[in-house]
Order: sequence, then C-alpha cells, then structure tokens
Amino acid sequence: MSDIGPALQDKVALITGSGQNIGRAIALALAAQGARVVINGASSQEKLESVCDEVEKAGGKAMPYLCDVSDPQAVAAMVKVTEGHFGDVDIAVSNVGRRLHQPFLDVSLEDWKRVLDTNLSAVFYLNRCVLPAMKARGWGRLIHVSGYDGFTGHILNRAHNIACKAGMHGFTKALAREFGPSGVTANTVVPGAINTTRDWSQYPNTDLERKRQEIPVRRWGEVEDIAQACVYLCGPNSGFVNGQAIHLNGGEYMF
Repeated sequence: MSDIGPALQDKVALITGSGQNIGRAIALALAAQGARVVINGASSQEKLESVCDEVEKAGGKAMPYLCDVSDPQAVAAMVKVTEGHFGDVDIAVSNVGRRLHQPFLDVSLEDWKRVLDTNLSAVFYLNRCVLPAMKARGWGRLIHVSGYDGFTGHILNRAHNIACKAGMHGFTKALAREFGPSGVTANTVVPGAINTTRDWSQYPNTDLERKRQEIPVRRWGEVEDIAQACVYLCGPNSGFVNGQAIHLNGGEYMF
C-alpha cells in the first residue's frame, strides 16, 4: 500500500464485501488516496479488522462494519453509523456476490431469491441509502462490481448469477441517467478472470493454465487491477465517465 495521497482526501468510501480479495484491494487503494474507508463483510469480524489495521498502519482511517447487505435494515444501519463516524458517504462500492454453480432446473425458489437478494437487491439497498446525501451535496461516486459472465453468459449453470450481473449494469445506467445532473456518477466495473481466493467447487473443470493462454495478455488479472480502475472512477479526472461498464479481462472478451 502506497503513502496516503491527496486525490480523495477526506472522502468517505463504503465498500461492501471488502474483507478479502477484490473488495479489500479496492478499500486499500482508495485509502491510499486519502479516503476514509468503511470495511464491510458478513461473516468474519477478524478479516474486517485486519484490513482496517492495514489501512491505519499506512496512515489512513478505517472502520469495520459486520453486516449482511442482503438485509435492507442492516444496510441502512451501516450507512447511519458511517455518517455518525466519518460523515456522509461520498463513494459507495457494491462488491458482494454469491456465485453458485447450479443447473437451472436444480435452482430452487429459495436459491433464486437468496442470490438475487445478495447480488442485486443489496446494490439497490446501498444506493437508496447513500444517494439522498450525494444528491444534496452535488457529488458522489457509485461503483458496482459485476462479472463478465453477466455480459457474455459464457459460464454454464449460473443463471441466477448471470441475471443479477446483467441486471446490475442496467441499474447502473438508470442511476447514471437520473443522478448525473446532480454530480453523481454511476459505473460498473467488470472483472474477468481474476486471481482470488475462492471456493473452486463452484468452478468445476476449470483449467487454469488453459484459461491463462486464452487471455491475450497471457496472465490472470490481479485484484489490484480492479482496484486501480475504481480509483480512477472516483478521482478528479473521471467526472465525464458515467453509465459505463469498464471491462478488465486482459482482452479475453472485447466489447
């Protein structure tokens, strides 16, 4: 993590799913630009506090908040606590996803609802809570971390996740259109094949070396690749980027 810089000095950033992997990298990168960050996760207080320690050791400010963002009341409470601790949220990054590998006819109604609540409804809950203050101040940044299967449909047995990831970008465009006049931008960041800690049982028959060879830059992406795209979208030179999907996949898919 680099020294604290001025680009996002004193901005308040709330990043869901930031106890590990992509979310953690985004939180560290925004903090390195001076943002005060809220680290959120649903299962491990220890992981959240560990990320906060990393931020604070580098001279930044961070707060952990454990809650399930598929619960609208929990999201509202998290935003309220954030406002009391740091002030109004300037940057909201939605980065929570449940990626189950299930043939469509095996997807129960409960499975469908659970994935939609986590992958799509949670984005609505967070944005609904932070947008009033952003609109009133005339500045805000909304970032939704999607997945390239939501644009390509290339991963088998992921109907619920693909529907959510595609819907997420549709939601992004709607917010970008409505709140752009108020100085609030909304964009989707779309990771491709990224090197993360994950449950590989949900990725059966994945040949990692073959996948690497299919990517024109001949490597998997790193979480820092995604984080730096988010830094740009929050920075002072990104105000004309609105309603877009920023694809980071090494050229495996080109849009």
